[in-house]
Amino acid sequence: MSISEPETLIATGPDVCTPAESQRYRSRLHEVGLDEFIQETLGKGAISARKLCSAFNARIPPWLDGEASDEAFYQLLGLALVRELEKRQRLPQYTTIDDAAKLLNSAKNVMIITGAGVSTSLGIPDFRSKDSGFYTKLLEKGFAEPEDVFELSTFDEDPTIFYSLAGDILPEFGKWTPTHQFIRLLQDKGKLLRNYTQNIDNIEGNAGIDADKLVQCHGSWATATCRKCQYQVSGEQIFEDVRSKRVAHCKRCIAQLQVPGQGMKRKRSSNGNSNAKSKSRSRDSDDDSDGQYDIPEPGVMKPDITFFGEKLPETFFDRLTEHDRDKVDFVIVMGTSMKVAPVSEIPGYLPAHVPQMYISKDVSIVFDALCSLPSSADAIIADPPYQFRYQSARKLRYRRCGAVQARRMDSGARHDTQGAESGGHCRGRRCR
Repeated sequence: MSISEPETLIATGPDVCTPAESQRYRSRLHEVGLDEFIQETLGKGAISARKLCSAFNARIPPWLDGEASDEAFYQLLGLALVRELEKRQRLPQYTTIDDAAKLLNSAKNVMIITGAGVSTSLGIPDFRSKDSGFYTKLLEKGFAEPEDVFELSTFDEDPTIFYSLAGDILPEFGKWTPTHQFIRLLQDKGKLLRNYTQNIDNIEGNAGIDADKLVQCHGSWATATCRKCQYQVSGEQIFEDVRSKRVAHCKRCIAQLQVPGQGMKRKRSSNGNSNAKSKSRSRDSDDDSDGQYDIPEPGVMKPDITFFGEKLPETFFDRLTEHDRDKVDFVIVMGTSMKVAPVSEIPGYLPAHVPQMYISKDVSIVFDALCSLPSSADAIIADPPYQFRYQSARKLRYRRCGAVQARRMDSGARHDTQGAESGGHCRGRRCR
């Protein structure tokens, strides 16, 4: 089913549009625009606002469900109409994978947007898939809110929680997939404008994607930074600690603490002043010294993954808005359900005339691509029946891509991936 088709409505009744009616109303809205559409429908009394809400999948909240006045539904309907108009529409001249292959051959500035589905064939779990995602595993371990593991405040309060679990999402160096090799091939042929990845595994770097061609939207394991002194090191330097489930501490802090005179220090309050409580205590109080001194400790190393409470890298916004939006001529979205903002907003932000291709096991309703393929990225790139008909991709035939060898294009082998969302951490409550 095309991702532009409306979802099947379970509810039925006089206040619910049928799927066919919904499709007609959606198409008409795009044909005539918001003002004319409202005049044709509500203005002429052709349909109630409540029923029209169902055509655009606007869920009626419980407090509004028993409302008798049709005007009470105007605001909800207005939001639904604006949301529909913001959706990117399919370009009618491009409809098949063969069209996509032709576009790829002629394109000069290809934008690639990737998620966890391009890495799971290496055994790296995604975050949100229902059965095998990292968050599901955390739920099984008793975490009521598994996303809290990636809260910055939680990390600062007790880093042992993160370090006891992070080994499960730690990547291995020297391995990548056919999809990563394909992206590298686009780079080598001078066609890659940018790879916007939601993944934190840094496999793109392992595959040789240049730093200036890569935007790691949610950070990565490539580096780690001390939470106390901001000393940054290669991510590899903390991998042994992560695998051993022990907290990695800053070596520079440790070295400074070993300097004579760096022993016991007067405790400071959060604003840097001496503990104010000591001033109000009696000079001869037995507990006058309680809490006034502590032993300095080295800072904790945090991998440069974007946690809740942290901003996205500035390069994400700068490159997208100041450069890539005006240059891109073809977009390929792979291995992501496109549910995490602001990456999910990229397709709608790009010019409407730029064709887009969508490859993922999880269907997205964010935009209507020229070709929506419900399969793993590796299968599309390297194997039938969806082999990406790009002649240069035949270089993938015998190249070792990490744990997976790209099969001959006529072999019929399949590398299934999970196709679920990457390590973005929006949870719908904010756009980082």
